[in-house]
Amino acid sequence: MPDNNLILALDYGGTKLMAATVRVGERRWLALERSVSPPQHDGDYERATMLALARRLLGGVRPAAIGVSFGGPVDSAGRLVFLSHHIPGWENVPLCDQLEAALGAPAAMANDGNAGGLGEYAFGAGAGCASLLYVTVSTGVGGGWVFDGKIFAGADGMAGEIGHTIVDPRGPRCVCGQHGCVEAMACGPAFAAVAQARLRAEPGAGAKLRELAGGDVGRVTGELVARAAQAGDELAAEVLTAAALALGFGIGSALTLLNPERVVVGGGVAKSGADYWAALRAAARDHALPQTRVEVVPAALTDDAPLWGAVALAQNLLK
Repeated sequence: MPDNNLILALDYGGTKLMAATVRVGERRWLALERSVSPPQHDGDYERATMLALARRLLGGVRPAAIGVSFGGPVDSAGRLVFLSHHIPGWENVPLCDQLEAALGAPAAMANDGNAGGLGEYAFGAGAGCASLLYVTVSTGVGGGWVFDGKIFAGADGMAGEIGHTIVDPRGPRCVCGQHGCVEAMACGPAFAAVAQARLRAEPGAGAKLRELAGGDVGRVTGELVARAAQAGDELAAEVLTAAALALGFGIGSALTLLNPERVVVGGGVAKSGADYWAALRAAARDHALPQTRVEVVPAALTDDAPLWGAVALAQNLLK
């Protein structure tokens, strides 16, 4: 049974899947479900799990349109997933075609950075801006450009990949194969690894961080580093600040290149506290031209920004 006023929004993330329904033009979910993905899962698992979530939410109803946010590069027309940098089994997958065949509605897709940017532009912290750079920092670092209400994906669909701009050519190896990318230095798993290495090398340091990890250095995560830093742990604060500086360096370069009106930063790492934000803003300011506007603000939609971007993508199909 078709419902010409129903949008289905899907978000394929690196560690979780989200599906939601909303009425056209509304800003409140009718229903929303999250599924945390198990370790060592693959693309087949994500496709099957997301389809099950969608069908459960729809309950036999056919939506008017489907919007998709995907955590990895997609082609410029939004019809094909190139790959996931973190999950195997996503190479050259025609995801929109698969969803249309399974659910009977037109689908549009963007990578999670672009979708998050469009979501914040349409419904969140980017409202009223003519130009916006969105940055998401969690298990990876993604980004997206929005100009005059439209995603700028670039000639090959790769614009906005701020996580793979290089901060330090001699830095740690990134999942993309380069060295010293923003992602390799600023995402949660990256600075958690730095904290673990320092705790092993400095047995007398990081008392609060060790306590939060239950004495097991291998259990240290980016979230625990942020919590320890906010509780006054010096080692954790140093690690977190270094991550903020790396991200700020990348944002400063983006500000110099395209001079957006506002930068919106979301993702789990963006919840790391006032000191993190102070270091991030200072680094962005220091690495941009002095005449450049440096307006760096938290995402208003938090983890739901890509999902709301998927809503905007779907609504655009109906215009």
